[in-house]
Amino acid sequence: MSEVATLIGSAAALAVPLSESQALLLLKLLDELAAWNKAYNLTAISERSAMLTHHLLDSLSVNADLLGTRIADVGTGAGFPGLPLAVLNPERHFTLIDSSGKKIRFVAHAVRTLGLHNVEPVHKRAEALGGTPPFDTVLTRALAALPELITTVKGLCGPATRVIAMKGRYPQAELAALPSPWQLAGCRAVAVPGLAAERHVLTLVAPDLRPVARPGAAVSPAG
Repeated sequence: MSEVATLIGSAAALAVPLSESQALLLLKLLDELAAWNKAYNLTAISERSAMLTHHLLDSLSVNADLLGTRIADVGTGAGFPGLPLAVLNPERHFTLIDSSGKKIRFVAHAVRTLGLHNVEPVHKRAEALGGTPPFDTVLTRALAALPELITTVKGLCGPATRVIAMKGRYPQAELAALPSPWQLAGCRAVAVPGLAAERHVLTLVAPDLRPVARPGAAVSPAG
């Protein structure tokens, strides 16, 4: 079976419809990541099939959890899950945020190479950004324990924002330590094809969240 067919079939197992043109773009993203990884050490995962599973399919597994049109991917690293989701959702705008300059430079390169007009790379710490208006969805993948995660992203959030936390094992202790007014709105286990590890997608909300004032803070693209 070709790599394109494998990717399309595995995405279908996640209930994610993927066209051939989208699959080809995603595989081109892996080509670029592999090339840059040799010089810049962007990811510890270098074996092709593992990259497909751990980066592409794992990213696509949260597609159904997106809400609204303004999406922030905090701690995006080399662009995951934001870049694969942006390929799948051209009608949504994705802001990919990371404090690592080399990783954001790769994200900017990938955006140009893939012709993605709905992605804005941002080289900053998320705590330094303001969300005006707040993002509809804030994505995080293995960013931090949930209480620390909330501290990191709360400036990007409003009462209607959903924070999607991609986790391995179900984080019972972390949930018990969630700061007020944050609460768990949903959780689902995910079986990523080819990935022999637990995956849980948690949705956190804070309907009583008050705006966080950050005078002079604004989202700006990578320079």
